Amino acid sequence: MTTPSTTQNIPTIAITMGDPAGIGPEIIIKALAHPEPHQFCNPLVIGDAARLRQAAQILNTYIQIDSIETPAQARFPNKAIQCVDLHNVPENLPFGQLSPLAGEAAFRYIERAVQLIQSGHASAPSAPPQAICTAPISKEALHAAGHHFPGHTELLAHLTNTPEVSMMLTSPKLRVVHVTTHVGLLDAIDRISPPLVERTIARAHTALSSAGIPNPRIGVCAINPHAGENGLFGRGEEATKITPAIAACQKKGWHVKGPLPADTLFYLAARGDFDIVVMYHDQGHAPIKVLGLESGVNITLGLPMIRTSVDHGTAFDIAGKGTADERSLMEALRQAAALAPKQAF
Repeated sequence: MTTPSTTQNIPTIAITMGDPAGIGPEIIIKALAHPEPHQFCNPLVIGDAARLRQAAQILNTYIQIDSIETPAQARFPNKAIQCVDLHNVPENLPFGQLSPLAGEAAFRYIERAVQLIQSGHASAPSAPPQAICTAPISKEALHAAGHHFPGHTELLAHLTNTPEVSMMLTSPKLRVVHVTTHVGLLDAIDRISPPLVERTIARAHTALSSAGIPNPRIGVCAINPHAGENGLFGRGEEATKITPAIAACQKKGWHVKGPLPADTLFYLAARGDFDIVVMYHDQGHAPIKVLGLESGVNITLGLPMIRTSVDHGTAFDIAGKGTADERSLMEALRQAAALAPKQAF
């Protein structure tokens, strides 16, 4: 992708700081200390400026952090970090410990970012359509703060009044989109239905088409080992829950194949036979993380805005130690910048 030379033709990405007790502040400092993100986007952090300064001290990194009230005060181009400062992190909040205060702060960053996007103020009037890039949150801390959402995806759907969304994960060798997300395995199988599978395939088709892949090649995972072996394994879920959706999508002229055994399908997709794989949560998370946790990106499909995220958690065990890896955040910013000029999906 050609790198724009001015801030007028690159998107402004609202970066939510995530759980302030986790590695979010550190990876933001490390990512924005690189010159590259400033070349393809105007990064605008929604968070707590004092917490970012604490992270910079831990990293022994000198970088200016500007505390601003509104995006209109942001100074671009500027290597200084521009932070819409919510002033909601106590100075003595420890890193690496679960806290309802941190869960509440993380919720407010996401809420403010959505408000800014919806009001049209997350970027300059001349900028392309804007996007959100999220640092990791702790689901347990979020719940402790009274916000009972399984994760970012469901929270963003709630804040934007979106009835249904899909989680897409990308890595350099593989893309996957989930039919189900944060539920137990028995519940996941129970929830899978032909209409849900068809809608998920449709969101994947729209996403990849919008990203410049015409008639994307979509592989759909079976539920049971060996795709059920014609009913020998499982209870006929492939025939009742998946095959009707594939047939409906094929009637539209889409390149959709399946249900295919997960072990075979991911091999075929990783070598380039498919552009994306459709499956339930853990079927997709495992291969993406094996192929490259540090470069994985989470993209939410179906929102009225672009949203990308790192594909890792808050890493409380290393938070505050300065060792967190920023590469997933940098890739998430690249994906957000690449998608932001296009129509939201």
